[in-house]
Amino acid sequence: MSDRNHISRKFTKCGNKYNHGQRQKSQDISKLSKKQKAVTSVPVKVGDTVLVGIHGIGSSGEGVGRIEDFTVFVPFALPNETVKVTITTVKKTYATGRLLEVVIAADNRIEPNCELYGICGGCQLQHITYEGQLSLKTQKVKDVIERIGHQNPDLVKTALGPENPWAYRNKMQIPVGGTRETIQMGFYAMGSHDIVHGTNCPIQMNGNNQIAQACYEIAKELGIEPYDEHTGKGVLRHVIGRIGQSGYMVILVTATDYLPDQDQWIEMLTERVPSVETIVHNVNGKRTNVILGPTNHVLYGDGTITDHIKDLRFTLSPHSFFQVNPEQTRVLYDQALIYANLKGHESVVDAYCGTGTISLFLAREAKHVIGIEIVEPAIINARENARRNGYDNTEFIVADAAVEMPKLYKAGVRPDVIVFDPIRAGCKEEVLTSAAGMEPKRIVYVSCNPATMARDIEILTHYGYELKEVQPVDMFPMTAHVEAVALLTRSEATQ
Repeated sequence: MSDRNHISRKFTKCGNKYNHGQRQKSQDISKLSKKQKAVTSVPVKVGDTVLVGIHGIGSSGEGVGRIEDFTVFVPFALPNETVKVTITTVKKTYATGRLLEVVIAADNRIEPNCELYGICGGCQLQHITYEGQLSLKTQKVKDVIERIGHQNPDLVKTALGPENPWAYRNKMQIPVGGTRETIQMGFYAMGSHDIVHGTNCPIQMNGNNQIAQACYEIAKELGIEPYDEHTGKGVLRHVIGRIGQSGYMVILVTATDYLPDQDQWIEMLTERVPSVETIVHNVNGKRTNVILGPTNHVLYGDGTITDHIKDLRFTLSPHSFFQVNPEQTRVLYDQALIYANLKGHESVVDAYCGTGTISLFLAREAKHVIGIEIVEPAIINARENARRNGYDNTEFIVADAAVEMPKLYKAGVRPDVIVFDPIRAGCKEEVLTSAAGMEPKRIVYVSCNPATMARDIEILTHYGYELKEVQPVDMFPMTAHVEAVALLTRSEATQ
Protein backbone atom coordinates (compact mmCIF):
# COMPACT_ATOMS: atom_id res chain seq x y z
CA MET A 1 0.00 0.00 0.00
CA SER A 2 1.43 3.39 -1.02
CA ASP A 3 2.08 6.11 1.58
CA ARG A 4 -0.46 8.28 -0.17
CA ASN A 5 -3.19 5.62 0.05
CA HIS A 6 -2.23 4.92 3.63
CA ILE A 7 -2.62 8.60 4.54
CA SER A 8 -5.93 8.79 2.67
CA ARG A 9 -7.33 5.72 4.46
CA LYS A 10 -6.10 6.97 7.82
CA PHE A 11 -7.81 10.29 7.16
CA THR A 12 -11.08 8.53 6.24
CA LYS A 13 -10.89 6.38 9.34
CA CYS A 14 -10.44 9.45 11.52
CA GLY A 15 -13.43 11.03 9.80
CA ASN A 16 -15.64 7.99 10.51
CA LYS A 17 -14.56 7.99 14.15
CA TYR A 18 -15.51 11.65 14.35
CA ASN A 19 -18.96 10.95 12.90
CA HIS A 20 -19.65 8.09 15.35
CA GLY A 21 -19.02 10.49 18.20
CA GLN A 22 -21.57 13.08 17.07
CA ARG A 23 -24.48 11.63 19.07
CA GLN A 24 -22.59 11.94 22.37
CA LYS A 25 -21.37 15.44 21.48
CA SER A 26 -24.88 16.62 20.62
CA GLN A 27 -26.04 15.76 24.14
CA ASP A 28 -23.53 18.22 25.61
CA ILE A 29 -23.71 21.00 23.04
CA SER A 30 -26.62 22.82 24.69
CA LYS A 31 -24.39 23.48 27.69
CA LEU A 32 -21.80 25.33 25.64
CA SER A 33 -21.48 29.06 25.02
CA LYS A 34 -22.22 30.49 21.58
CA LYS A 35 -18.47 30.73 20.87
CA GLN A 36 -17.91 27.13 21.99
CA LYS A 37 -20.82 25.91 19.87
CA ALA A 38 -19.32 27.61 16.82
CA VAL A 39 -16.01 25.84 17.36
CA THR A 40 -17.60 22.42 17.93
CA SER A 41 -19.42 22.68 14.60
CA VAL A 42 -16.21 22.86 12.54
CA PRO A 43 -14.86 19.68 10.86
CA VAL A 44 -11.46 19.65 12.62
CA LYS A 45 -10.08 20.02 16.10
CA VAL A 46 -6.65 20.81 17.54
CA GLY A 47 -4.35 17.83 17.21
CA ASP A 48 -6.07 16.29 14.19
CA THR A 49 -3.82 15.05 11.39
CA VAL A 50 -5.52 15.70 8.06
CA LEU A 51 -4.93 16.01 4.33
CA VAL A 52 -5.54 19.45 2.85
CA GLY A 53 -5.70 20.49 -0.80
CA ILE A 54 -4.14 23.94 -1.21
CA HIS A 55 -5.84 26.27 -3.69
CA GLY A 56 -4.51 29.74 -2.85
CA ILE A 57 -2.05 31.86 -0.93
CA GLY A 58 -2.76 34.02 2.14
CA SER A 59 -1.67 37.55 2.96
CA SER A 60 1.36 36.29 4.90
CA GLY A 61 2.43 33.77 2.26
CA GLU A 62 0.75 30.75 3.85
CA GLY A 63 -1.11 28.18 1.78
CA VAL A 64 -4.91 28.32 1.88
CA GLY A 65 -6.95 25.14 1.66
CA ARG A 66 -10.32 23.75 2.69
CA ILE A 67 -11.75 20.78 4.55
CA GLU A 68 -15.50 20.41 3.98
CA ASP A 69 -15.62 24.06 2.87
CA PHE A 70 -13.81 25.13 6.07
CA THR A 71 -10.68 27.26 5.55
CA VAL A 72 -7.32 25.95 6.75
CA PHE A 73 -4.13 28.04 6.60
CA VAL A 74 -0.87 26.12 6.22
CA PRO A 75 2.49 27.97 6.29
CA PHE A 76 4.98 26.79 3.63
CA ALA A 77 2.31 25.05 1.54
CA LEU A 78 1.74 26.12 -2.07
CA PRO A 79 -1.26 26.26 -4.42
CA ASN A 80 -1.90 22.97 -6.27
CA GLU A 81 -0.37 20.92 -3.47
CA THR A 82 -1.86 18.23 -1.25
CA VAL A 83 -0.31 18.38 2.20
CA LYS A 84 -0.50 16.44 5.44
CA VAL A 85 -0.86 18.77 8.44
CA THR A 86 -1.47 18.76 12.16
CA ILE A 87 -4.18 21.22 13.20
CA THR A 88 -2.69 23.69 15.69
CA THR A 89 -5.41 26.33 16.03
CA VAL A 90 -9.18 26.25 15.49
CA LYS A 91 -11.32 29.38 15.30
CA LYS A 92 -14.94 29.98 14.31
CA THR A 93 -14.21 30.51 10.61
CA TYR A 94 -10.76 29.00 10.04
CA ALA A 95 -8.02 26.74 11.35
CA THR A 96 -4.24 26.73 11.04
CA GLY A 97 -2.08 23.69 10.54
CA ARG A 98 1.59 22.74 10.81
CA LEU A 99 2.99 21.18 7.66
CA LEU A 100 4.07 17.56 8.22
CA GLU A 101 4.48 16.30 4.67
CA VAL A 102 4.00 17.45 1.10
CA VAL A 103 2.06 14.55 -0.41
CA ILE A 104 1.67 16.06 -3.89
CA ALA A 105 4.15 18.89 -4.60
CA ALA A 106 3.60 21.90 -6.84
CA ASP A 107 5.75 22.03 -9.99
CA ASN A 108 7.40 25.25 -8.80
CA ARG A 109 8.44 24.03 -5.33
CA ILE A 110 12.22 24.22 -4.74
CA GLU A 111 14.68 23.79 -1.88
CA PRO A 112 15.17 26.98 0.19
CA ASN A 113 18.48 28.80 -0.15
CA CYS A 114 18.89 29.65 3.56
CA GLU A 115 19.69 27.12 6.28
CA LEU A 116 17.54 29.11 8.75
CA TYR A 117 14.48 29.21 6.49
CA GLY A 118 11.37 28.09 8.34
CA ILE A 119 12.93 29.00 11.69
CA CYS A 120 13.76 32.67 11.10
CA GLY A 121 10.64 34.74 10.45
CA GLY A 122 12.18 37.01 7.80
CA CYS A 123 11.22 35.11 4.62
CA GLN A 124 8.08 33.20 3.68
CA LEU A 125 8.54 32.21 0.02
CA GLN A 126 12.00 30.71 -0.44
CA HIS A 127 10.40 27.34 -1.19
CA ILE A 128 8.99 28.50 -4.53
CA THR A 129 10.78 29.57 -7.72
CA TYR A 130 11.12 33.31 -8.17
CA GLU A 131 8.88 33.20 -11.24
CA GLY A 132 6.34 31.48 -9.01
CA GLN A 133 6.70 34.22 -6.39
CA LEU A 134 5.94 36.91 -8.97
CA SER A 135 2.89 34.95 -10.13
CA LEU A 136 1.60 34.62 -6.55
CA LYS A 137 2.14 38.31 -5.86
CA THR A 138 0.39 39.31 -9.06
CA GLN A 139 -2.57 37.15 -8.10
CA LYS A 140 -2.54 38.56 -4.56
CA VAL A 141 -3.03 42.08 -5.95
CA LYS A 142 -5.67 40.89 -8.44
CA ASP A 143 -7.62 39.23 -5.63
CA VAL A 144 -7.83 42.33 -3.41
CA ILE A 145 -8.59 44.63 -6.35
CA GLU A 146 -11.57 42.43 -7.20
CA ARG A 147 -12.71 41.37 -3.72
CA ILE A 148 -12.14 44.62 -1.78
CA GLY A 149 -11.95 47.25 -4.51
CA HIS A 150 -14.77 45.77 -6.65
CA GLN A 151 -12.70 46.50 -9.76
CA ASN A 152 -11.77 44.49 -12.82
CA PRO A 153 -8.75 42.31 -11.88
CA ASP A 154 -7.58 42.42 -15.50
CA LEU A 155 -6.43 46.00 -14.79
CA VAL A 156 -3.60 44.49 -12.73
CA LYS A 157 -0.39 43.90 -14.69
CA THR A 158 2.23 41.24 -14.00
CA ALA A 159 4.44 42.05 -10.99
CA LEU A 160 7.85 43.53 -11.83
CA GLY A 161 10.81 41.86 -10.14
CA PRO A 162 14.57 42.46 -10.09
CA GLU A 163 17.15 40.61 -12.17
CA ASN A 164 18.64 39.14 -8.97
CA PRO A 165 16.19 38.53 -6.10
CA TRP A 166 18.97 38.04 -3.52
CA ALA A 167 21.26 40.35 -1.51
CA TYR A 168 19.03 43.37 -2.05
CA ARG A 169 18.43 44.83 1.42
CA ASN A 170 20.47 47.94 2.22
CA LYS A 171 19.22 48.06 5.83
CA MET A 172 19.58 45.47 8.58
CA GLN A 173 18.10 45.49 12.10
CA ILE A 174 19.15 42.57 14.27
CA PRO A 175 18.15 42.07 17.90
CA VAL A 176 20.65 41.08 20.57
CA GLY A 177 19.93 38.59 23.36
CA GLY A 178 21.28 35.72 25.40
CA THR A 179 23.94 36.26 28.07
CA ARG A 180 27.48 37.64 28.17
CA GLU A 181 28.79 34.10 27.74
CA THR A 182 26.30 33.03 25.05
CA ILE A 183 25.37 36.24 23.27
CA GLN A 184 22.98 35.90 20.34
CA MET A 185 22.48 38.14 17.33
CA GLY A 186 20.22 37.37 14.44
CA PHE A 187 16.54 37.53 13.63
CA TYR A 188 13.27 36.81 15.38
CA ALA A 189 11.79 33.36 15.00
CA MET A 190 8.43 33.12 13.27
CA GLY A 191 5.66 34.57 15.38
CA SER A 192 7.83 35.30 18.42
CA HIS A 193 10.65 37.39 19.86
CA ASP A 194 12.91 34.38 20.29
CA ILE A 195 16.21 35.19 18.62
CA VAL A 196 17.50 32.85 15.91
CA HIS A 197 21.25 33.36 15.82
CA GLY A 198 22.60 34.17 12.37
CA THR A 199 24.86 36.81 10.84
CA ASN A 200 24.75 35.79 7.18
CA CYS A 201 21.34 36.58 5.69
CA PRO A 202 21.07 35.87 1.93
CA ILE A 203 18.65 38.75 1.27
CA GLN A 204 20.95 41.28 2.98
CA MET A 205 23.66 43.12 1.09
CA ASN A 206 27.08 41.70 1.86
CA GLY A 207 28.10 44.83 3.78
CA ASN A 208 25.33 44.27 6.32
CA ASN A 209 26.44 40.68 6.88
CA GLN A 210 29.98 41.95 7.45
CA ILE A 211 28.66 44.42 10.03
CA ALA A 212 26.59 41.73 11.77
CA GLN A 213 29.46 39.29 12.06
CA ALA A 214 31.92 41.96 13.22
CA CYS A 215 29.54 43.29 15.89
CA TYR A 216 28.84 39.78 17.13
CA GLU A 217 32.56 39.05 17.50
CA ILE A 218 33.30 42.41 19.15
CA ALA A 219 30.42 42.09 21.63
CA LYS A 220 31.69 38.63 22.62
CA GLU A 221 35.29 39.77 22.96
CA LEU A 222 34.37 42.82 25.04
CA GLY A 223 31.90 40.89 27.19
CA ILE A 224 29.02 43.26 26.42
CA GLU A 225 25.85 42.43 28.35
CA PRO A 226 22.92 41.82 25.97
CA TYR A 227 19.53 43.35 26.70
CA ASP A 228 16.81 41.15 28.16
CA GLU A 229 13.41 42.39 27.00
CA HIS A 230 11.64 40.34 29.68
CA THR A 231 13.46 41.99 32.61
CA GLY A 232 14.38 45.30 30.97
CA LYS A 233 17.98 44.80 32.10
CA GLY A 234 21.17 44.70 30.07
CA VAL A 235 22.93 47.00 27.61
CA LEU A 236 23.03 46.16 23.87
CA ARG A 237 19.56 45.88 22.30
CA HIS A 238 20.00 46.06 18.53
CA VAL A 239 22.63 46.42 15.83
CA ILE A 240 21.55 48.32 12.72
CA GLY A 241 23.48 48.44 9.48
CA ARG A 242 22.78 50.75 6.54
CA ILE A 243 24.59 50.51 3.22
CA GLY A 244 24.92 53.70 1.18
CA GLN A 245 26.91 54.56 -1.90
CA SER A 246 29.28 56.67 0.19
CA GLY A 247 29.88 53.96 2.82
CA TYR A 248 28.31 52.05 5.71
CA MET A 249 26.48 53.28 8.82
CA VAL A 250 26.47 51.24 12.03
CA ILE A 251 23.97 52.06 14.80
CA LEU A 252 24.46 50.44 18.20
CA VAL A 253 21.22 50.66 20.20
CA THR A 254 21.55 50.38 23.98
CA ALA A 255 19.15 50.52 26.90
CA THR A 256 21.77 52.52 28.81
CA ASP A 257 22.98 56.09 28.40
CA TYR A 258 26.49 54.79 27.87
CA LEU A 259 28.13 52.30 25.51
CA PRO A 260 30.74 50.23 27.38
CA ASP A 261 34.20 50.18 25.78
CA GLN A 262 33.19 52.86 23.30
CA ASP A 263 36.72 53.50 22.02
CA GLN A 264 37.35 49.80 21.47
CA TRP A 265 34.11 49.51 19.50
CA ILE A 266 35.25 52.27 17.16
CA GLU A 267 38.75 50.88 16.68
CA MET A 268 37.73 47.25 16.22
CA LEU A 269 34.72 47.93 14.00
CA THR A 270 36.48 50.27 11.58
CA GLU A 271 39.42 47.87 11.39
CA ARG A 272 37.28 44.81 10.62
CA VAL A 273 34.85 46.60 8.28
CA PRO A 274 36.87 49.37 6.54
CA SER A 275 33.84 50.63 4.58
CA VAL A 276 32.21 51.89 7.80
CA GLU A 277 31.77 55.64 7.33
CA THR A 278 29.97 56.49 10.54
CA ILE A 279 29.10 54.86 13.89
CA VAL A 280 26.18 56.10 16.00
CA HIS A 281 25.23 55.17 19.55
CA ASN A 282 21.44 55.31 19.92
CA VAL A 283 19.83 55.29 23.37
CA ASN A 284 16.48 53.58 23.87
CA GLY A 285 15.75 53.14 27.57
CA LYS A 286 12.04 52.36 27.21
CA ARG A 287 10.55 48.89 27.44
CA THR A 288 9.07 48.94 23.97
CA ASN A 289 9.15 47.13 20.63
CA VAL A 290 10.22 50.35 18.92
CA ILE A 291 13.84 49.83 17.92
CA LEU A 292 15.33 53.34 17.90
CA GLY A 293 15.21 55.73 20.81
CA PRO A 294 15.15 59.54 20.43
CA THR A 295 18.80 60.21 21.37
CA ASN A 296 21.82 59.72 19.10
CA HIS A 297 25.51 60.10 19.99
CA VAL A 298 27.80 60.21 16.98
CA LEU A 299 30.91 58.18 17.78
CA TYR A 300 32.63 58.19 14.39
CA GLY A 301 32.12 60.19 11.20
CA ASP A 302 29.34 62.78 11.01
CA GLY A 303 26.36 60.51 11.69
CA THR A 304 25.19 60.35 8.08
CA ILE A 305 25.78 58.47 4.84
CA THR A 306 24.67 59.38 1.32
CA ASP A 307 22.80 57.35 -1.26
CA HIS A 308 21.38 57.98 -4.71
CA ILE A 309 18.25 57.16 -6.64
CA LYS A 310 19.23 57.82 -10.24
CA ASP A 311 20.71 61.33 -10.23
CA LEU A 312 19.11 62.37 -6.93
CA ARG A 313 21.38 62.43 -3.86
CA PHE A 314 20.01 61.81 -0.37
CA THR A 315 21.64 62.24 3.03
CA LEU A 316 20.56 59.54 5.49
CA SER A 317 20.65 59.87 9.27
CA PRO A 318 19.76 57.09 11.75
CA HIS A 319 16.05 57.99 11.80
CA SER A 320 15.72 58.65 8.05
CA PHE A 321 13.32 56.48 6.08
CA PHE A 322 14.74 55.18 2.82
CA GLN A 323 13.56 52.29 0.66
CA VAL A 324 15.57 49.14 1.40
CA ASN A 325 15.76 47.85 -2.18
CA PRO A 326 17.59 50.42 -4.36
CA GLU A 327 17.07 48.65 -7.70
CA GLN A 328 13.33 48.16 -7.23
CA THR A 329 12.90 51.66 -5.76
CA ARG A 330 13.86 53.04 -9.16
CA VAL A 331 11.29 50.73 -10.78
CA LEU A 332 8.58 51.80 -8.32
CA TYR A 333 9.23 55.53 -8.67
CA ASP A 334 9.59 55.36 -12.45
CA GLN A 335 6.16 53.75 -12.59
CA ALA A 336 4.69 56.50 -10.41
CA LEU A 337 6.24 59.07 -12.72
CA ILE A 338 4.81 57.35 -15.80
CA TYR A 339 1.33 57.40 -14.28
CA ALA A 340 1.69 61.07 -13.24
CA ASN A 341 2.35 61.89 -16.92
CA LEU A 342 3.89 65.28 -16.16
CA LYS A 343 4.70 67.72 -18.97
CA GLY A 344 6.35 70.50 -16.97
CA HIS A 345 3.42 72.82 -16.23
CA GLU A 346 1.57 70.81 -13.57
CA SER A 347 1.17 71.32 -9.85
CA VAL A 348 1.38 68.20 -7.68
CA VAL A 349 0.46 67.33 -4.10
CA ASP A 350 2.44 64.47 -2.58
CA ALA A 351 0.62 63.33 0.55
CA TYR A 352 2.61 61.18 2.98
CA CYS A 353 5.83 62.42 1.34
CA GLY A 354 8.29 61.13 3.95
CA THR A 355 11.80 62.43 3.26
CA GLY A 356 10.72 63.68 -0.16
CA THR A 357 12.04 60.91 -2.38
CA ILE A 358 8.97 60.69 -4.63
CA SER A 359 8.46 64.46 -4.35
CA LEU A 360 11.87 65.12 -5.89
CA PHE A 361 11.23 62.61 -8.65
CA LEU A 362 8.04 64.54 -9.43
CA ALA A 363 9.78 67.93 -9.11
CA ARG A 364 12.08 67.02 -11.99
CA GLU A 365 9.11 67.18 -14.37
CA ALA A 366 6.48 69.32 -12.59
CA LYS A 367 6.11 73.06 -12.12
CA HIS A 368 5.45 72.89 -8.38
CA VAL A 369 5.25 70.09 -5.77
CA ILE A 370 3.74 70.29 -2.28
CA GLY A 371 4.78 67.51 0.10
CA ILE A 372 2.90 66.71 3.32
CA GLU A 373 4.30 64.58 6.15
CA ILE A 374 3.44 64.35 9.85
CA VAL A 375 6.98 63.37 10.95
CA GLU A 376 8.95 66.60 11.41
CA PRO A 377 12.47 65.10 11.09
CA ALA A 378 11.41 63.61 7.76
CA ILE A 379 10.29 67.03 6.51
CA ILE A 380 13.59 68.56 7.64
CA ASN A 381 15.36 65.87 5.59
CA ALA A 382 13.03 66.51 2.65
CA ARG A 383 13.81 70.22 2.61
CA GLU A 384 17.53 69.50 2.86
CA ASN A 385 17.33 66.92 0.08
CA ALA A 386 15.48 69.40 -2.14
CA ARG A 387 18.11 72.07 -1.46
CA ARG A 388 21.00 69.70 -2.07
CA ASN A 389 19.54 68.53 -5.38
CA GLY A 390 18.68 72.06 -6.52
CA TYR A 391 14.89 71.81 -6.59
CA ASP A 392 13.39 75.11 -5.44
CA ASN A 393 9.99 74.25 -6.92
CA THR A 394 9.09 72.22 -3.84
CA GLU A 395 7.24 73.07 -0.63
CA PHE A 396 7.20 70.73 2.36
CA ILE A 397 4.61 70.98 5.14
CA VAL A 398 4.76 69.31 8.57
CA ALA A 399 1.19 68.16 9.14
CA ASP A 400 -1.19 65.24 9.33
CA ALA A 401 -2.46 64.75 5.78
CA ALA A 402 -5.96 64.18 7.19
CA VAL A 403 -5.84 67.73 8.59
CA GLU A 404 -3.79 69.48 5.91
CA MET A 405 -5.60 68.16 2.83
CA PRO A 406 -8.97 69.67 3.89
CA LYS A 407 -7.14 72.96 4.63
CA LEU A 408 -5.59 73.02 1.17
CA TYR A 409 -8.96 72.22 -0.38
CA LYS A 410 -10.65 75.08 1.50
CA ALA A 411 -7.78 77.39 0.50
CA GLY A 412 -8.53 76.71 -3.15
CA VAL A 413 -5.54 74.51 -3.98
CA ARG A 414 -6.35 72.57 -7.15
CA PRO A 415 -3.41 70.37 -8.21
CA ASP A 416 -3.28 68.58 -11.54
CA VAL A 417 -1.96 65.41 -9.93
CA ILE A 418 -2.17 64.00 -6.39
CA VAL A 419 0.16 61.24 -5.22
CA PHE A 420 -0.56 59.03 -2.22
CA ASP A 421 2.13 56.93 -0.55
CA PRO A 422 0.59 56.12 2.85
CA ILE A 423 1.54 53.71 5.61
CA ARG A 424 0.07 50.19 5.60
CA ALA A 425 -3.21 51.43 7.10
CA GLY A 426 -3.88 53.40 3.90
CA CYS A 427 -5.45 56.86 3.61
CA LYS A 428 -7.91 58.35 6.04
CA GLU A 429 -11.23 59.15 4.43
CA GLU A 430 -10.74 62.90 5.02
CA VAL A 431 -7.69 62.69 2.76
CA LEU A 432 -9.59 60.87 0.03
CA THR A 433 -12.64 63.16 0.08
CA SER A 434 -10.48 66.30 0.07
CA ALA A 435 -8.38 64.93 -2.77
CA ALA A 436 -11.47 64.15 -4.82
CA GLY A 437 -12.82 67.62 -4.09
CA MET A 438 -9.65 69.17 -5.53
CA GLU A 439 -10.55 67.43 -8.82
CA PRO A 440 -7.04 66.47 -10.00
CA LYS A 441 -6.88 64.93 -13.46
CA ARG A 442 -4.91 61.99 -12.12
CA ILE A 443 -4.39 60.29 -8.77
CA VAL A 444 -1.33 58.06 -8.39
CA TYR A 445 -1.51 55.67 -5.44
CA VAL A 446 1.74 54.04 -4.25
CA SER A 447 1.01 51.31 -1.72
CA CYS A 448 2.87 48.93 0.58
CA ASN A 449 -0.45 47.21 1.36
CA PRO A 450 -2.59 46.42 -1.72
CA ALA A 451 -5.58 45.52 0.47
CA THR A 452 -5.96 49.02 1.93
CA MET A 453 -5.15 50.51 -1.47
CA ALA A 454 -8.04 48.51 -2.94
CA ARG A 455 -10.34 49.80 -0.18
CA ASP A 456 -9.33 53.40 -0.93
CA ILE A 457 -9.72 52.91 -4.67
CA GLU A 458 -13.28 51.73 -4.11
CA ILE A 459 -13.99 54.90 -2.12
CA LEU A 460 -12.49 57.14 -4.82
CA THR A 461 -14.69 55.56 -7.50
CA HIS A 462 -17.71 56.96 -5.65
CA TYR A 463 -16.22 60.46 -6.07
CA GLY A 464 -15.91 60.31 -9.84
CA TYR A 465 -12.59 58.52 -10.32
CA GLU A 466 -11.93 55.49 -12.49
CA LEU A 467 -9.20 52.93 -11.98
CA LYS A 468 -7.12 52.66 -15.14
CA GLU A 469 -4.24 50.34 -14.21
CA VAL A 470 -2.36 48.72 -11.32
CA GLN A 471 1.32 47.76 -11.47
CA PRO A 472 2.61 45.47 -8.69
CA VAL A 473 6.32 45.88 -7.90
CA ASP A 474 8.23 43.27 -5.92
CA MET A 475 10.33 45.27 -3.46
CA PHE A 476 10.86 42.31 -1.11
CA PRO A 477 11.70 39.04 -2.90
CA MET A 478 11.47 35.86 -0.81
CA THR A 479 8.81 37.48 1.41
CA ALA A 480 5.03 37.67 1.11
CA HIS A 481 5.06 41.47 0.75
CA VAL A 482 4.33 43.26 -2.51
CA GLU A 483 3.97 46.93 -3.34
CA ALA A 484 1.80 48.38 -6.07
CA VAL A 485 1.22 51.59 -8.00
CA ALA A 486 -2.26 52.47 -9.25
CA LEU A 487 -3.49 55.13 -11.66
CA LEU A 488 -6.93 56.69 -11.30
CA THR A 489 -8.34 59.38 -13.56
CA ARG A 490 -11.44 61.52 -13.39
CA SER A 491 -14.21 59.78 -15.27
CA GLU A 492 -15.49 61.57 -18.35
CA ALA A 493 -18.91 62.10 -16.74
CA THR A 494 -17.39 64.28 -14.00
CA GLN A 495 -15.15 66.41 -16.22
